[in-house]
Amino acid sequence: MYKDESLNLVIVDDHPMVLEGLKSLLDQVKKFKIFAFTKGSSALDFIQENKTDIVLLDIVLSDGSGLNFCQLIKQKSPKTIVIGISNQAERSIIFRFLENGGNGYILKNADVNEIIHCIDNAINGDLALSKEVQEIMLRPSANNFELPRLTKREQQILKSISEGKTSAEIADNLFISIITVETHRRNLLQKFKAKNMIELVKIATENKLI
Repeated sequence: MYKDESLNLVIVDDHPMVLEGLKSLLDQVKKFKIFAFTKGSSALDFIQENKTDIVLLDIVLSDGSGLNFCQLIKQKSPKTIVIGISNQAERSIIFRFLENGGNGYILKNADVNEIIHCIDNAINGDLALSKEVQEIMLRPSANNFELPRLTKREQQILKSISEGKTSAEIADNLFISIITVETHRRNLLQKFKAKNMIELVKIATENKLI
């Protein structure tokens, strides 16, 4: 399962109790030499200076996003195995983590055996996904596309469109020009891959964006 030498394993989580819990669970595996950090930036500094075999990385950190830290770790140390460990169960977040170079993703409700099994899979070159994450990934995504990110202004205009307001009315209410409203309308159609305003409102309503 492991080479002769111990593996340096870094855990990054900004909840000290979760950090200690994970550390004590994984301390049972004698082959791991564990280093724990509450900040992504501190972990990144350590990884740059020290050989790091595996990183268990939370997604929501006090000093940034684990999605970004995953990308940075992979840039600095491409051979380091980076596995997300999080309560964030959204399909789009899991996909983004893997797109950023992540070697796997585990939900925090996984038990120690499952975590160790996932680490083993990653060491062997496989994608390390906990059982629940595998189920999430296999579910068909709504509309077969990831929901777009909207600016505050786009959200305001989308809401106004759903209320049946005309471009002129929206322009008056938001103190912007009709041309600006029309530009936002076109951008929203493109972002949602919608054919018309009715379809746009339907998709936004189904996904609880309005």
